[in-house]
Amino acid sequence: MSVVRAPAFPAKLRSAMIGNSPAMRTVRDLIHKVAPTNSNVLILGESGTGKELVARSVHDLSPRANLPFVPVNCGAIPGDLLESELFGHEKGAFTGALDKRRGRFEFAEGGTLFLDEIGDMPLQMQVKLLRVLQERSYERVGSNLPIRCDVRIVAATHRDLSVAIREGSFREDLYYRLNVFPVEVAPLRERLCDLPMLIEHFASRLAEKGGSALRLSQDAVESLARCAWVGNVRELANLIERLSILYPQQLVRVEDLPPCYRTPGPQTQSTQAAPARMSILEDRPFAGLDLKDHLARIEAEFIRQALEASQGKVAQAARLLQLRRTTLVEKMRKCAGAA
Repeated sequence: MSVVRAPAFPAKLRSAMIGNSPAMRTVRDLIHKVAPTNSNVLILGESGTGKELVARSVHDLSPRANLPFVPVNCGAIPGDLLESELFGHEKGAFTGALDKRRGRFEFAEGGTLFLDEIGDMPLQMQVKLLRVLQERSYERVGSNLPIRCDVRIVAATHRDLSVAIREGSFREDLYYRLNVFPVEVAPLRERLCDLPMLIEHFASRLAEKGGSALRLSQDAVESLARCAWVGNVRELANLIERLSILYPQQLVRVEDLPPCYRTPGPQTQSTQAAPARMSILEDRPFAGLDLKDHLARIEAEFIRQALEASQGKVAQAARLLQLRRTTLVEKMRKCAGAA
């Protein structure tokens, strides 16, 4: 398996920035440009694409590198606890507040606060976060004493915030405060030329940790390159770890891959795809039609079939259609609105 080496990048960041694709070169370039500034950064991308690694890279290349990097997963903390988690609380502020507690803003003072899954933050907390971004101060829960803060905000989400704004679940003013410098991380299926390099990286990292050496045959790599990779780079890392356990010190061939990663080659795919293409056009003498409406009906039918085949699981249906999950959800919403 031939491997192309990654371009020069600080050693501690190489594992986060593996890839020579145009998409990854763009991400590296954006990181280098924004890191020296104090601008807010909004990282966009599907789950598993490495958004936190991008955030850490922004921090590690910034003048704040020797100060704290504090991550917070806004989707993993219940809404009624998130305010205390971010801003801290005073003793007796609420039931169970037995002691004064510092919040994540205080822990991140001088450094970077990474707000992951910002799209899941409740509206009430969005208002309070907006105030902090505007005034650069906050108050602990149970206190009216303002605390000045010098914290750089890097946020990330897998959600389409423009859709969330239209639905009323995300504040437009907060979006523009966060979206000073957007960085979009492409899904793995859109940078498959990086696949061999990523495979070698994950295999080498496992070997360095005492795991077994692992090699993949060319046909195995080509099979993986035809997968949808709904879980993105995280899914690939987990697969390589699984293969290193199953086939230590061996060459992994396509028949050794889990069944869902054994994909048909180009010739088989074209044969399978032909009936689907013909079924759209057969027995239809051209006498004029509303093309937009016709294509919308075809798209809606394929979405229905994909959902039926995946028993209603949207992520699996998106994989069958080779779409992002968020894109499929938006298309489903449009279909429902048109019905």
